[in-house]
Amino acid sequence: MICCLVNKASNIIKIIGISSLKFRTQNVTACAQHNLVIRNVHTTQSLSHGEYEWKDPESEDEVVNITYIDKDGNRIPVKGKVGDNVLYLAHRYGIEMEGACEASLACTTCHVYVLGDFLEKLPAPEEKEDDLLDLAPFLKENSRLGCQIILKKEYEGMELQLPQATRNFYVDGHKPAPH
Repeated sequence: MICCLVNKASNIIKIIGISSLKFRTQNVTACAQHNLVIRNVHTTQSLSHGEYEWKDPESEDEVVNITYIDKDGNRIPVKGKVGDNVLYLAHRYGIEMEGACEASLACTTCHVYVLGDFLEKLPAPEEKEDDLLDLAPFLKENSRLGCQIILKKEYEGMELQLPQATRNFYVDGHKPAPH
């Protein structure tokens, strides 16, 4: 027997107790007796944390060119896209930004300095980010957490400088690998 429930808050029909996936005649008739509408539900493939940044831009309108400056002063130009997280984009291009907490706002290992006038273009940091930045070594007025910077078209040309060290880096020159 098929039991149909309507969730009024989200207008989602849940069909419970189906022993097979034969929806066509008898099951539709059973639901029609309850004055319910059956709709096709389509889903898209979900992406894992940071997986979006590994996809190339679909058009030139999405491209956002930024530059990372590593702790040795090397400038690394990167072609990102609108919606990219700066932390995961750095991982894609092999830039030494650790991101130990995987963008869960629990560390400061993605600490960056936002150069030029781009700091004013970024949304104001949330209280949690500000609290974490207070713990970051080498804190400056233009410090932000890379995991909280999501690229927009107006960030074209942005430069992000990595600090000399973060709290999780080894002192002996060990180079961390993204998780």
